[in-house]
Amino acid sequence: MIETEALNVQWTVPDWPAPDRVQAAVTTRKGGYSAPPYGGWNLGDHVGDAPDMVAANRRLLRERLHLPADPLWLRQVHGCAVAGAGMADPGCEADAIVAEQPEQVCAVLTADCLSVLLCDRDCSRVAAVHAGWRGLAAGVLEAAVERMQTPGPRLLAWMGPAIGPLAFEVGKEVRDAFVDQDPVAARAFVASGADRWLADIYLLARQRLAKLGVGFVGGGDCCTVSDRECFYSYRRDGVTGRMASLIWMRC
Repeated sequence: MIETEALNVQWTVPDWPAPDRVQAAVTTRKGGYSAPPYGGWNLGDHVGDAPDMVAANRRLLRERLHLPADPLWLRQVHGCAVAGAGMADPGCEADAIVAEQPEQVCAVLTADCLSVLLCDRDCSRVAAVHAGWRGLAAGVLEAAVERMQTPGPRLLAWMGPAIGPLAFEVGKEVRDAFVDQDPVAARAFVASGADRWLADIYLLARQRLAKLGVGFVGGGDCCTVSDRECFYSYRRDGVTGRMASLIWMRC
């Protein structure tokens, strides 16, 4: 990919009623330096891409989004540990990160898993959450909201691009992981065969955010699997890159 193409990166800005000081973005695969099969703006350094390409893509991220600092990149493990920006070390094992100070950039990486960005209406805290089905079932959203120490009605959430409900076929064990905790979760599953189900990860997240009393929930209208041009998808491609969902507060 020649340099002019690499610089033509594209990203999405959440459409939500966040305070003006809250800045957020979700990258796409468009632009960037990586060669196939990571073709584009791969920001994951754990997927087999050339380290110099990932480093160049991350430099491009900071430059084009005018980030006030490098993100604290986490080692995501599909759990529910929450890191504190400004306190944790890069590469710490966590699936959510909360910032309480301006210019601390929270970020998570995804390629089918759900990302959830959170902020409070007072612009005192922001968070980024990696919510694959395992983390979602384990309570990663609940852990992040608890760490934010903000009443649910004062919180806003925005869901980034994830695998859509027509593409996310799962087994009985996935359905049971949610329905055994809350029978209402059955509404997020549609039978697709013998012990096979189509799961709506967006609805599962909305249900949990509703139980937490979160005052606004937006996003959740993309499918990473079906939109090959814009998004990386692990389920579709296997070997692939990662997109970043980022949030921070301006001074």
